[in-house]
Amino acid sequence: MKAANGDGSIYYRASKDRWYGAAYVLQADGTTARKEVSSKDRDVVVQKLRKLQTDSDQGIPAEATNWQVEAFLRYWLEHILKPAKKPKTYQGYELVARVHLIPDIGKKKLHKLTGADVRLFMKRLRNTCLCCKHGYDARRGDKAKCCAVGQCCERHPSDRLVEQVHAVLRNALQAAVREEVLQRNVAKLVQVQGAQYDVNRGATEEQARLLLKAAKPTRLYALYVMALYMGLRRGELLGLRWADIDQVEKTLEVRRTLQRVDGALQAVTPKTKKSKRTVPLIKVCLEALASHKRQQAKERLLAGAKWVDTGYVFTTEIGTPIEPDNLRRTWYPIRNAAGVGEMRFHDLRHSCVTLLLRLKVPPHIVQAIVGHADVQVTMAVYAHASLEDQRKALEQLEEMVAG
Repeated sequence: MKAANGDGSIYYRASKDRWYGAAYVLQADGTTARKEVSSKDRDVVVQKLRKLQTDSDQGIPAEATNWQVEAFLRYWLEHILKPAKKPKTYQGYELVARVHLIPDIGKKKLHKLTGADVRLFMKRLRNTCLCCKHGYDARRGDKAKCCAVGQCCERHPSDRLVEQVHAVLRNALQAAVREEVLQRNVAKLVQVQGAQYDVNRGATEEQARLLLKAAKPTRLYALYVMALYMGLRRGELLGLRWADIDQVEKTLEVRRTLQRVDGALQAVTPKTKKSKRTVPLIKVCLEALASHKRQQAKERLLAGAKWVDTGYVFTTEIGTPIEPDNLRRTWYPIRNAAGVGEMRFHDLRHSCVTLLLRLKVPPHIVQAIVGHADVQVTMAVYAHASLEDQRKALEQLEEMVAG
């Protein structure tokens, strides 16, 4: 009886004294291709062929022996990562793959990639001048001043960038293992030195007062109040709508975050499950929001027909969403006026965590307020910003021992 299309076929080759089986099965790129298995034992061939077909039916691709790293990276980004991650996360991974991984190791056979290959690639990355590699200086034309005129500026990747590139490759190869395209993840065999982060980045009590004082005259004063007292992320603040605020219950619900992805502002779900949260609003926040709402009503009247009713709490003067990166235009003058150095806007969130923990608020309560995925993240932020508390503890030890 002839096998039906898709059932595969089993045959014996006398010249090689082996049994062979072949069937069209799913490949890692979503297409189907003929895959062959063999053994001296016919029953073994039947089992192998059956497993190939069963995996294919379940959406598991056959091991792609001719699959190149570039092709799998593109498949992984589009079909595995993109549906599962936030747009901004996907954008970051795609950038790393396109700029760093594909140009260097993209042509290598995926199943032949070794730990030595990854180790050599990471070493080259760390020791390569990015200006030379990407032609940054050459784009200046007649104003070229370093790499393009033979004076290398040695703009090497930061530890953070090296760590990110390794993480993207490691995650991609792990996906290949899960898809049964690879037997093991060779990127895990290579250790990369983690980036060292600055400590003491949160604001002190005095700095917090100075920051709010400097922000008071600005039209986004309420945004800075919410950032410092509530520890909201930048995207959460800009994605906040008036409908998310319950004046009766005095609560705020974090439902979305505003991000620019692929050239367009998008309101997406919060970063993690814990990020989607309801938090109480204290008096200072309620008063700041009430004042901001009155101010927005005046701006609406002044804008007239130009006003765009988006429902967002923090908008431009014509009601449109605020570009996240444009917050720098208000943040930099505020931090300069407050004299807090190079503090980032995101450090206001760190400040909220730090100051709450200094007040002896239990970590799990702080976690719930700021929406950290895990309480260990909450404590990690505090650990990076608690040098003053450590000093006080050691001074107390000194007083105790010295009597």
